[in-house]
Amino acid sequence: MTFFGGFAGLYFWFPKMFGRMMNETLGKIHFLFTFMCFNLVFIPLFLAGLKGNPRRIYELSSYDFLKPVQHIHVIATLATIGLLVGQLPFVINFVYSLMRGKKAVANPWQANTLEWTTDSPPPHENFTTMPAVYRDPYEYSVPGAPSDWIPQNEPPEPTYPISAAAD
Repeated sequence: MTFFGGFAGLYFWFPKMFGRMMNETLGKIHFLFTFMCFNLVFIPLFLAGLKGNPRRIYELSSYDFLKPVQHIHVIATLATIGLLVGQLPFVINFVYSLMRGKKAVANPWQANTLEWTTDSPPPHENFTTMPAVYRDPYEYSVPGAPSDWIPQNEPPEPTYPISAAAD
């Protein structure tokens, strides 16, 4: 499951690192293949374990009690191959987006934190002038605010409250 977080981080930070957006359709195809094949690998192996299959057995056919679960290992092996092939959309997306991806705006995700207020990719030392911070980084849906998200460096208006971060 760790690599799902790794892929999420790459998709999220790609615009900030390289100044370009990744293709959303290829990203969805990549997620679909990865999610389906990941579950087709590990759920059958979990079921084989429930039937008494220990881990790290090199040759299943040597043990008579493991012969009934051999088909489960075949399914998991084919799904592993599918999982590897399912990473091709990511590789294609990554390389294509690096070269010809749509130019990213400074804040494509409408995030509140300061790293999204600078250019993509950020210049040396990140900020040309140090930004002033007026609120906490994760204030979404502030009552009375003109939008759902308010960047940390946007000065407060009298219509919505100032958080404790300004103190």
